[in-house]
Amino acid sequence: MGDQTIILYHHLAGSGNGYTEVGRTTTDSHGFYEFTRAEDVVTTNRSWFVRDASIHRIHSRTVFERVAALVSLSPSSTTAVTGQPVVFTGHVGPNHAGERVALQEETAAGDWRDLRSDRLDGASNYSITYRWRFAGDHTVRVLFGGDARNIEGSADPVTVAVQQKQVPGFTITSSDQLISYGQSVTIGGVLDQASSASTPEPNTPVTLWARNAYQDRFTPIADTTTGSDGSYSFAPQSPTYNTVYQVRTTLAPHRHSAVLFEGVQDVLTITPSSTSSQVGGHVTFTGTVLPDKAGHVIYLQLLGADGDWHNEEIRIVSNGSTFQFGWTFGKAGTYQFRARIPGGDGNVGGASAPVSIQVSPSTNPATLPLAS
Repeated sequence: MGDQTIILYHHLAGSGNGYTEVGRTTTDSHGFYEFTRAEDVVTTNRSWFVRDASIHRIHSRTVFERVAALVSLSPSSTTAVTGQPVVFTGHVGPNHAGERVALQEETAAGDWRDLRSDRLDGASNYSITYRWRFAGDHTVRVLFGGDARNIEGSADPVTVAVQQKQVPGFTITSSDQLISYGQSVTIGGVLDQASSASTPEPNTPVTLWARNAYQDRFTPIADTTTGSDGSYSFAPQSPTYNTVYQVRTTLAPHRHSAVLFEGVQDVLTITPSSTSSQVGGHVTFTGTVLPDKAGHVIYLQLLGADGDWHNEEIRIVSNGSTFQFGWTFGKAGTYQFRARIPGGDGNVGGASAPVSIQVSPSTNPATLPLAS
């Protein structure tokens, strides 16, 4: 029906107010109508409905609109050396003063782990400083987790290229600065003459010193001699915990390299009691963590439709460094689970390989979960 007045109402989530009128228009000859909201007007979650202005006051269904917060991100530098502070600044819009944002790094598995968090100031700005302990390209973003007014929003990722800090004339390198528990790593480098940072120091005994996360001081663990080109390489090392290495000349005059951080990642396994189930069915997940993490928190994570892993259950790792979770399925479909343990001083956190569970509709009403 044409030429009918249509009134648009909205309710702003978290405002504490009801629905208010925000616009009027009329239908065309075919009964169609349209409202256009100006750019930068719709910045928060809200719901809408329309009704006609006649005495019938016909009411449409309510439409819920979710609006992601806008997050900007700017690093003080996109290059750094290990231990050098990099400052990340930005803004969250609309204003969410006092709420938290998290600086996150992308992992090799493609998900994101928190590095550090900060509260937004009165202008909804943040400043987060972070220092990397190991070299490599680090891709980061800043995440606003969402609230009643806005859903989760994240900044476009940026990459910071971090190089190992070096002492001129005495370098130290690792074949891989992040290894999994049980893997080995080779520490090497080049020693130059003290009087010339470009002239090799051959046939010089050097010693590898190490201090793991639970030790108070460095101890010598290996010896070798530099080659004709000043290079050295120690026998492969298999640290159990995060370890800091330094190379020193064995004899006087004593010289030393910079310190090098070697991260050791936890290794997790997870096994489901079955890889198939039905609605109302229950699957148990068991697994192990290496090195021993008895008493530590561990999470069962579910892969969401958003492509992120979400914590669903929390447990404490048992004696023997084992864990167990249980899950009852409420809908049919394919589910992917994994176990994840957060990192700490001792080790870099890790996650198990994902396992997939295929859930079919239930044919037995008695097994269906109770309606909420």
